Amino acid sequence: MNEGPSVLFVCVHNAGRSQMAAALLHARSGGNVRVHSAGSAPAGSINPVVVEALNEVGIDIGQEFPKLMSDDAVRGADIVITMGCGDACPIYPGKRYEDWEVEDPAGKDILAVRRIRDDIEQRIERLIEQLRPAKRTS
Repeated sequence: MNEGPSVLFVCVHNAGRSQMAAALLHARSGGNVRVHSAGSAPAGSINPVVVEALNEVGIDIGQEFPKLMSDDAVRGADIVITMGCGDACPIYPGKRYEDWEVEDPAGKDILAVRRIRDDIEQRIERLIEQLRPAKRTS
């Protein structure tokens, strides 16, 4: 069982940004981070252009679906990263919160969604660096 940090990505519909962030963190962390995503008002399905943009970088989220954010999901996360959900996310003491201002891919073409994906991927790479345990020197 993975005992690494747990990250929850939250956006309104859990159909684009938070799904991309979760998939990218899961893929790029090598399984060393427990990753979840949720929405304050989940859509019926994931944005197909988001699925296409992730497929282009070798990530298949075809089996994923939008999920409703719950208090348990927030309580279970070490880090909660919001992406345009405003005040919909409950705040619990002892949690690390970040708000990433990322463009919403809803209604955008593949070129725009690729830019959003690449923006999120850069943020994910920085997050992974922050989560890496410090190397001990002897």
